[in-house]
Amino acid sequence: MQTEASRHPRQQPVYELVLLGIICLVLVWSGISPHDRFTWVLEVLPVILGIPVLIYLYPRFRFTPLVYGLIALHAVILMVGGKYTYAEVPFGYWMKDAFGFARNHYDRIGHFAQGFIPAMVAREILIRKSPLRGSRWLPFMVVCFCLAFSALYELIEFWTALATGEAAEAFLGTQGDPWDTQWDMMLALIGAITALLLLGRWHDRQLQHR
Repeated sequence: MQTEASRHPRQQPVYELVLLGIICLVLVWSGISPHDRFTWVLEVLPVILGIPVLIYLYPRFRFTPLVYGLIALHAVILMVGGKYTYAEVPFGYWMKDAFGFARNHYDRIGHFAQGFIPAMVAREILIRKSPLRGSRWLPFMVVCFCLAFSALYELIEFWTALATGEAAEAFLGTQGDPWDTQWDMMLALIGAITALLLLGRWHDRQLQHR
């Protein structure tokens, strides 16, 4: 007798296991002699906490392959930032030299991703578990969630700085920019809107199989 998994190969967890393996490998790599151990813990903590939650939910709520891939990408961005600290990531220095930037902009990539990727996670949850499926309010609510999430993250950075003082300087990563917090939230907002515009139809096609 054919099982449900054999009739629907997409339900096999091979893809998800490959992504999990990549995340674990990058996590181990990032934890080997990071630039600052305290900052590493703070940066990778969302990965360490989030992956077990996703594994626990997997039998009950499987995200689309698109969303799982984006989550893995976000995890890698966080772990690379944790390895070097956001202000010291080599790719950011390459961008600085190549484009004449005044600072290391890897943190800008991280905050753009902080809107881009949670937007698709929130979109899928709202479509599948709320009355907003097909509603014109869906994009607005997704963008509001991402902006609120970005603001919460900035508050966490603020509370960490108050609690630990100079130890949190690398975690804050402002690089002397007095408008760093505002830039971070604006990039998350832009990331969320961009994700909805670029990936909405692709996401909808995958949701048809959920």
